[in-house]
Amino acid sequence: MREAFHEQLDSIITDLAGICEQVEQSVRQASHSLLEGDAAVAEQVISSDAAIDAEREKVEDNCFTLLSLQQPVAGDLRVVISALRMVSELERMGDLSVHVAKIARMRVPDSAVPDQLRPTMSRMAEVAQDMVSRVARIIRNQDVESAIELGRDDEVMDRLRRQSFRELLEGEWPHGIEAAIDVALLGRYYERIADHAVSVANRIVFVVTGQQPVDA
Repeated sequence: MREAFHEQLDSIITDLAGICEQVEQSVRQASHSLLEGDAAVAEQVISSDAAIDAEREKVEDNCFTLLSLQQPVAGDLRVVISALRMVSELERMGDLSVHVAKIARMRVPDSAVPDQLRPTMSRMAEVAQDMVSRVARIIRNQDVESAIELGRDDEVMDRLRRQSFRELLEGEWPHGIEAAIDVALLGRYYERIADHAVSVANRIVFVVTGQQPVDA
């Protein structure tokens, strides 16, 4: 009986990693649609969000079933409760990629990112995608060391966010109010994706060790 229970716990972790991989694809496609002005890809991101929501519901249902029927304690309870928190954060990361795609779609055939901001915004997109990709591996492997390293690397995104503000506010801004709002929102969306990635990684540390990372 306990063996079957632990197989169910392992299945939940596997499902979380799968959702994170879906989110990675959404972040990658949303960034492509943003930087290339690709409305078709933006639509793919927006429509695929329903699949992420459905997977979230599946994980939640499985967690609630385990809580009600198995009454897990100690480390097992820690896994179930953490999974409920993680799946919510993963869904939010997917929602944020949809927000990026919607801005991209709204500005087609033009790009929402002015040329002078493209290097910074491209780098933010790369960092966000890399962090989500690493989180998927962290979940699947329950890799504490990589989880802690990810938390430290979040400073890269924070620096890029500050840089985007400097580029937006320093000197003259010839691109209009709408473009300024787009850039401010996009920077916030990428920053929040990174923040959620770190939060999920920290929860893996808690699942494995029973302790929060020192810097969490």
